[in-house]
Amino acid sequence: MNPVIVAIDGEASTGKSTQAKKIAEELDFDYRDSGAYYRALTLYLIQNNINSNENIPQTILDKIHLKQTFKDNKLIIYLNNEDVSNKIRGYKVSIKVSSYAKKPEIRNFVYAQLRKSAKSNSLIIDGRDIGTVVFPDADFKFFLFADSKVRAERRHKQINDKSVKLESIEKEIKTRDNIDSTRKIAPLKKADDAHEIDVTSLSITQVFDKILQKINSK
Repeated sequence: MNPVIVAIDGEASTGKSTQAKKIAEELDFDYRDSGAYYRALTLYLIQNNINSNENIPQTILDKIHLKQTFKDNKLIIYLNNEDVSNKIRGYKVSIKVSSYAKKPEIRNFVYAQLRKSAKSNSLIIDGRDIGTVVFPDADFKFFLFADSKVRAERRHKQINDKSVKLESIEKEIKTRDNIDSTRKIAPLKKADDAHEIDVTSLSITQVFDKILQKINSK
């Protein structure tokens, strides 16, 4: 039996990772968070004072080694053997990640990581261009969206630094949506054959049920 690929795309803070992890556990699939790769790369480049306006040479990328593990509903991402799962969720990375993620060399680096993961096992991946670019032939595609204020409230609960104001988070989310949806390379958009879900007023369980029902119906 060929591996099954499930792609969950959507706007920032719509619960893509939460749903992907729940589905992965339910169906015993491997799970990859594409955003965690971009965040880990951003963290490394910030730490090494490499500006997002600069071209990033292959010699720099060759020094970056990323690994994701998923067990007991917990994703851990390693950057050069260091667990950076918490660091990549910080505000400094959040406001910078889109400016790095739009760079072709960064996207190609992440694409290679994701495609390598799908060679042997069934896989569920969340991101912004999974169903349109990374796996355009994915067996199942979903696109999640929600009101920006609701998304800001969700992100505020996740951020370690509670001094960050809700208004700032909503502004950052809107800015990121704009950058992601207007970039020239792999913009954020719904795949033509993706199932669209408005999660604004839905619980985590309700969204999970909708996705699982669609997968099981095939």
